[in-house]
Amino acid sequence: LRLRHSGHYHCKGRVLSQWRESELVAVAAHRVPPTGVSLSVQPPRAQVALGDRLVLRCTVGMGTGPLSFSWHREGPGALLGTGPHLELRHVGDNDSSQYRCQVSDGDSVAESDPLNVTVL
Repeated sequence: LRLRHSGHYHCKGRVLSQWRESELVAVAAHRVPPTGVSLSVQPPRAQVALGDRLVLRCTVGMGTGPLSFSWHREGPGALLGTGPHLELRHVGDNDSSQYRCQVSDGDSVAESDPLNVTVL
């Protein structure tokens, strides 16, 4: 279902060899804001060895699209990435931090709880 599907609908059918038409029914499609944003991580427990790979995935419990994703780290800094996952191919000492994902539908924003990543 898309927002553009809002409108009035009816059906037609044959009843005892006569065509009949139902009453009009109004259908209103509404946007559902993103909620239930959560993170998962590989390797488990968010502990990764120096130089190894870290993958963070952001999932949304509910929300209608299109959805956009953004990745952030604790403290000031630039946007880390966009899309439902973030991959750091060779983690360094400065990658130990709290990470979070923000999801937007253009009107509202939902954010995951922060995830502590430790580089060993």
